[in-house]
Amino acid sequence: MSLSRSDALLANTRLAVFLAATVLAWLAFVSRAVDAWLTAPVLLLFIVLVGLHDSVIRRRTRAERAVAYWASTLDRINDVWIGKGDPGIEFTDPGHGYADDLDLFGKGSVFERISAARTSIGRETLARWLLRDATREEILDRQGAVAELRDSLDLREDLATLGTDLSRRLDPESLRRWVAAPPAMSSPALPWISGGLALASLVCLAGWLLAGFGPMPLVALLLVQAGVSALLHRRVEDVIGRADRPAQELRLLAGILARIEEATFVSPRLRSLQSGLETGGSPPSRRIADLARMSDRLEWGRNTLFAPIAFVLMWMPLHAWGIDRWRRRHGARVADWLRILGEMEALASLGGYAFENPDDPFPEICADEAPLFEAQGIGHPLLPARRCVRNDLRLDATLRLLVVSGSNMSGKSTLLRAVGVNALLALAGAPVRAVRLRISPLAVGASIRRQDSLQDGTSRFYAEIQRLRELMTVADQSGRLIFLIDEIFNGTNSHDRRVGAEGVLRGFIRRGSIGIVTTHDLAITQIATDLHPAAANVHFEDRMEEGRIAFDYLLRPGVVDKSNALALMRAVGLDLGEDDPR
Repeated sequence: MSLSRSDALLANTRLAVFLAATVLAWLAFVSRAVDAWLTAPVLLLFIVLVGLHDSVIRRRTRAERAVAYWASTLDRINDVWIGKGDPGIEFTDPGHGYADDLDLFGKGSVFERISAARTSIGRETLARWLLRDATREEILDRQGAVAELRDSLDLREDLATLGTDLSRRLDPESLRRWVAAPPAMSSPALPWISGGLALASLVCLAGWLLAGFGPMPLVALLLVQAGVSALLHRRVEDVIGRADRPAQELRLLAGILARIEEATFVSPRLRSLQSGLETGGSPPSRRIADLARMSDRLEWGRNTLFAPIAFVLMWMPLHAWGIDRWRRRHGARVADWLRILGEMEALASLGGYAFENPDDPFPEICADEAPLFEAQGIGHPLLPARRCVRNDLRLDATLRLLVVSGSNMSGKSTLLRAVGVNALLALAGAPVRAVRLRISPLAVGASIRRQDSLQDGTSRFYAEIQRLRELMTVADQSGRLIFLIDEIFNGTNSHDRRVGAEGVLRGFIRRGSIGIVTTHDLAITQIATDLHPAAANVHFEDRMEEGRIAFDYLLRPGVVDKSNALALMRAVGLDLGEDDPR
């Protein structure tokens, strides 16, 4: 029987039993037609049905989330994922050295293709890995974790489905503020005073009821308790008011953290994350359960029927002190728990990407001191594998620059993005779209999507030279930059373009950088000849087929030796004035 059918059946049965209990109660307590005890089994059955129904609802919700998770996985495998995932728009930064140029965020972006994180901390972690470089040790650690999570289907599903409304209700920043707030009830004497008063009141109550001591001792103690409660009221309410939401948010985390705690890991990175959850020998899920119980008991104190008992037992001050003590003892670890959860989600996202692309290998991360990018069969990861044209290229200490010539739409910009995105995937610890890739840890910089800005009053050329200045600064700082420049200095005259491009490219090479620059200006290709052997020319070709321009997107050595631009102009009927009698 499906969970949906079970849900409907139990809902209807609950309603029927409730109505039966109502009728029996009327017959027993109003008309006196039946014995009152007959209502007890029906009420007990109703309580059991409520528990069963809640369990089925939780299982059905979990199953629905699992179905949605695997449906999105199939969408990515079948290359129908664009617009269905998380675009990560809030991480967009036009001033970043490559994020906009390489389509990291937005619809159809790298982030949308990869991210399966549900929490803001997980999304931030994944975005940070894509936006920053990493050391060789960090990359290798991530690779091992990603490879293990690639095959851990159940764990990845659990991370994506445990915790109802986790993505919407978990606010890491509010948790950080809560744990950082100063204590409101730090006095170690408070539980002794409150507990002593509660115990004394119980003794006086027992003496009055059982030993005939009279009510006056109890009344006196209750007056003292009322005074103490009044003195503590503001601090108690402060603790309760501040703890309510964090307690609920941490409760959401408990199930996911428990799943991480019970898993068996092999890779050093995952084992390190798991061991980082230890809190004085006790796992965080158990510590959070302690906080959740205290939070629930505070709710009892607000119940009208229980309130008198809570007053006698000094219930609210004792539990408020317990919550404040929990925050003092374990609050500092909350940030670690969130960090570990965020990293697990980021690694699980990359593990899912590896699972969805089984033919994409992990790159070899080289320890070479000089920058290295050697690719065999490299393609763009966001293109469907069946349509992705692959190319080979190598940049190293000897050959530092490739000048790519060719017409518009021939594949130059796609090559730049393929190199850049694969480099970022490699640095993040993910597989790459290539037959083989050897890469050293690099800083990535790009100038591909530079545009005029009416609001900023800048031209494309000015935006480009600003970006190139920023890349020069990165090259000075890291010494391991791979630069990707599209149509270099296309916004200025041919003389300035030629002189400026040569000066900039010589500057990058002098700083030990490697990179690719594209152009359709054949004068720029002379730079590669002048810089040989540190530079080389490669090109993309196009051809006319039945009046239409066609491309094969294959990279070839040398300078492009033909252009079909005029033929294409004629093919579309553009008047070139060739028959003008003048």
